[in-house]
Amino acid sequence: MTKVLYITANPMGEEQSFGMAAGNAFIKTYKELNPGDEIITIDLFKENIPAIDGDVLGGWGQLASGTSFGELTGAEQEKVARLGALSDQFVEADKYVFVTPMWNFSFPPVMKAYLDSVAVAGKSFKYTEQGPVGLLTDKKALHIQARGGFYSEGPAAGMELGHRYLDVLMNFFGVPSFEGLFIEGHAALPEKAAEIKEDGIKRAMELARKF
Repeated sequence: MTKVLYITANPMGEEQSFGMAAGNAFIKTYKELNPGDEIITIDLFKENIPAIDGDVLGGWGQLASGTSFGELTGAEQEKVARLGALSDQFVEADKYVFVTPMWNFSFPPVMKAYLDSVAVAGKSFKYTEQGPVGLLTDKKALHIQARGGFYSEGPAAGMELGHRYLDVLMNFFGVPSFEGLFIEGHAALPEKAAEIKEDGIKRAMELARKF
C-alpha cells in the first residue's frame, strides 16, 4: 500500500488560504483516484514538533556515548522519542505533499522544525567517504505554495527561499521527483484573486491525476 504524507504548515483554513484550498482540492482528488492508498495528514500547527534544543542535543549526545534511553531526563526522553517517531514516519512514507504559504520569502518556522526532525543521518541520508548520499531514492514529493506577490518572474524573481530550500533538501535526501505548484499574485491583484484561486485549484486537481 502506498503511503502519502499530506503535510500542511498554515494556521488558516481553505476559506482564507489559497494554498490550503489548492492543497485540499489536490488531496481530495488524489484520494478519489487512489482509494487504496493511505493518506496521513500532518497539520504542523497542531502537532508536537520539538525544536532541536539543548535537551535534544544533550539526549542525542548521551545516547551516542552509550547512555541508555532510560537514563535521560524526562524532557530529553520526550523530545528525542518524538523526533524519532517523526523521522521514522517520514522514511516509511512513499510520497510527500507539502502545503505552505510564503512568509517573509520562506515558509512558517514550524516547517523548518519539521524538516529538521526528518533530516537524520542513517534514515533520510548517510555519510560516505565520497560525501553524504540520500537514502530516499524511491520517493516522490510535491510542494504547493501560495504567494501573494509575483516571484516566478519579474523584479522579485529569485527572492523566494522556501521552495528552493525544499528543493535542495529533497535532492539531498535523494528524492528523484520533486515538483512545485505555485498560486501567486492574489495580493498584488486583488481584483483577480478569485480567478487566481480557482486556477490554482484547477491545476492542483490536474496534478493529482498524475501524482
